[in-house]
Amino acid sequence: MDKSSNSTLEFRLPSELHEKFKLACSVSRVNPSSVLRSLVQDFIMDNEKDILEKTPITSSLNLNSLVDEWFTIGEMYCGPGGIGLAAKNSSIKFGKKSFKFKHSWATDYDADSCMTYKNNILDNDDECLVIPEDIKDLNLKDLPKVDGFLYGFPCNDFSNVGETKGLKGLFGPLYSYGVEYINYANPKFIFAENVSGISNANSGYAFKKILSELSGAGDHGYELTANFYKFEEYGVPQSRHRYIIVGFRKDLGLKFEVPAPSMQTITCKEALENPPIPASSLNQERTKQSETVIERLEHTKPGENAWTADLPDRLRLNVKGAKLSMIYKRLDPSKPSYTITGSGGGGTHVYHYKEPRALTNRERARLQTFPDDFHFFGSKESVRKQIGMAVPVKGVQIILESILKTLVGKTYDSIEPNVDILKIRS
Repeated sequence: MDKSSNSTLEFRLPSELHEKFKLACSVSRVNPSSVLRSLVQDFIMDNEKDILEKTPITSSLNLNSLVDEWFTIGEMYCGPGGIGLAAKNSSIKFGKKSFKFKHSWATDYDADSCMTYKNNILDNDDECLVIPEDIKDLNLKDLPKVDGFLYGFPCNDFSNVGETKGLKGLFGPLYSYGVEYINYANPKFIFAENVSGISNANSGYAFKKILSELSGAGDHGYELTANFYKFEEYGVPQSRHRYIIVGFRKDLGLKFEVPAPSMQTITCKEALENPPIPASSLNQERTKQSETVIERLEHTKPGENAWTADLPDRLRLNVKGAKLSMIYKRLDPSKPSYTITGSGGGGTHVYHYKEPRALTNRERARLQTFPDDFHFFGSKESVRKQIGMAVPVKGVQIILESILKTLVGKTYDSIEPNVDILKIRS
């Protein structure tokens, strides 16, 4: 036998048990190594099915192969593809091999978003399903099983802007369809994203319930890591804050570490002017501003809004109650943009630091780190909604590539998560 093909296992037994084992082998006139080998082989044969399902991912990888390794993913509530494009762009090298994601399916109730996703993320690949249907009308068991399940479940009822109905709203309970899919498919990892308001919705009960159900989902449960990301700390030219939960199936023995932020600040001016956006770019139509709005913006300095600017009485807003800071707020060219939103009436379109006008959709997309050749489909308002509801591509890519590194056992710089799941669930 070629001894170089064998692996050595070390067994450390208590001294009393070790002596009894040696005595038993001596009385039976058998070699201790042969007994141990036989016991190990019998154990493997008896548990072959479970072992195949639970074998650590890294042990099945040939790092010396030059063939790329793909992890399949499915995305629920995919939107136009902020997460999807981040996944498409994600790639790491480990050994001689590259590891990437491969889309299997995506779904969203909005037809324009699905058209955008299909044309940009999948390049009209017919092998991947893009399903423009309400999730409540789908049979989730018809969706293919994948290695990774991603979803930014609708945030309308968790947002700090509005009534914050949480689980009592129309959109709040939609996270549960993701849990239902996980229960069926048992993916190796899950990625869930939502707005900062989720932690306070329903007096904190919503976040506790979501974490509990994700942790216990599937046949094995998931080892969760939750973190409140400030994407401007990760090189995104926008102050956009989101909770992201990453979980690995518990039988895999993996735990996600939060990637360390670069702390590289990119200003909105750098993002919009380097390089300049050609006038002929897609989704670059300008909004027609009224003379009143133009004059109001001319009296508003960069970084100021309708409440902090020194405006003549005739240009002041007659609004009672809460005064949102983003209303007619001009960007500060020395800082990242404030949060890009997908809806809202007058004064919520994000306003240029130099010119008295609202940003174009292409400029908004730049601040969300979508490339200029990313074509959004639909009306101008539909495109605005798609961009505002998306997650910054480059920020998510850092997280997804960290998931790849975790899957294959590659180390990376990390920090402690700022969310204590055990404390929230207690």
